[in-house]
Amino acid sequence: METKKIIINTPLAPKAIGPYSQAVLAGNTLYCSGQIAINPQDNSLMIANITMETQQIMKNIQAVLKEADMNLDNVVKASIFMSSMDHYKEINDVYATYFKNDPPAREAVAVKTLPKNVNVEISIIAVK
Repeated sequence: METKKIIINTPLAPKAIGPYSQAVLAGNTLYCSGQIAINPQDNSLMIANITMETQQIMKNIQAVLKEADMNLDNVVKASIFMSSMDHYKEINDVYATYFKNDPPAREAVAVKTLPKNVNVEISIIAVK
């Protein structure tokens, strides 16, 4: 039996800035592209500080999840990419407020450069 691929797109999260979809639903699994701190209302970067940046990313992720009829409880895996491990504690503090019980599996790694020179990008996988 073939699994149908459904493209998930919402105006409540930033438009893709390249040849990719905000998320793809395959069967019961949602693969969400990496989110950066773009405010979807005006496409401005919300990078005044790492806390604000991480909060905007989590809002964007929640918007994509909602469009797929899911929420943070459905997240089984998260990947955090940051420009420096110096940001780890602040990112983790914000992230923890969104996943208080039964948090998903996760990795958090420092990378050389991220899109638009942001400090953090987060992608998730969720299951219904």
